[in-house]
Amino acid sequence: MPRFVPASTIESTNTLSTMLEPVLAVALPALFAGVVAVLATVVVERLGGVLGGILSSIPTTVVPFAIGSYTRAADIDDFRHAMAFVPIGILLNALYLVSWRIVPATVGRWSRSHLLAKTTAIGLCAWLVCATAIVVIDDLVDPTVEQAIVAGLIACATGAILGCTMNWRPHPAPKGTRRVGPLVLAIRGIAAIFVIGNALHLARLGLPVASGIASVFPVIFTTIMVATWIAQGPQVPTGAVGPMTLGTLAVSAYALLAIWLFPLMNLALAATLCWFGSVFLVSIPTYAFVAHRRRVGR
Repeated sequence: MPRFVPASTIESTNTLSTMLEPVLAVALPALFAGVVAVLATVVVERLGGVLGGILSSIPTTVVPFAIGSYTRAADIDDFRHAMAFVPIGILLNALYLVSWRIVPATVGRWSRSHLLAKTTAIGLCAWLVCATAIVVIDDLVDPTVEQAIVAGLIACATGAILGCTMNWRPHPAPKGTRRVGPLVLAIRGIAAIFVIGNALHLARLGLPVASGIASVFPVIFTTIMVATWIAQGPQVPTGAVGPMTLGTLAVSAYALLAIWLFPLMNLALAATLCWFGSVFLVSIPTYAFVAHRRRVGR
């Protein structure tokens, strides 16, 4: 005979599920992103700008964002729209990384004081202006999903050209020699948690384009550049600019593969295939290309 369950118990269980759902959908992926942010910067410091820069730019935070967006999207078109704008955000990140080579050299000619703060401020302000413009233009044009995907493909191709250009002439990329304190590592992780959590919250609000752009806000790149500059000097982070500019295209590849694979199969299997596909299509060829250019340069 089935056991009677009081209505009050059912109601409180539903309430608990309602309270836990945002935690599972937002907080856990954001926490994962924070851990990745810490590990990525340590990789650059320990392995140097070439290998470290490429490894730190493999798809990481985009994985929980893509899964969270897919499970929370109102329909499949919203998910595809958000993923299509990830490569556009990655192109902005590539330009942001390039600014870490250009701004210090330009500003440093007339003022060496607070050079790190000026470089960070100029780069982030330019990124925010461009990202805001993209969101506004999308709202005005209201492109179809197919048009958004084409825009993402064009952004990915443009990023590939930019990345190859930045690595054509090798830049010194030494390894770090000093240990970074736990406080700095904690700050990196907290910043990444905030960014990915905010991106997933925007997706839950039904803002796919804003969430797609927000998901690739350059928090990990910024923490890598700032923390390694402070701890190791400017040569370590600026040496990683070229490899990271090209390597970050793996995130674009992940997003574009997710558009195709996520609706076709089991979510865990699709996420795994997208990750391995992006690494084999972008990360490994990137390392081979950068290593080849450095051999030629020597």
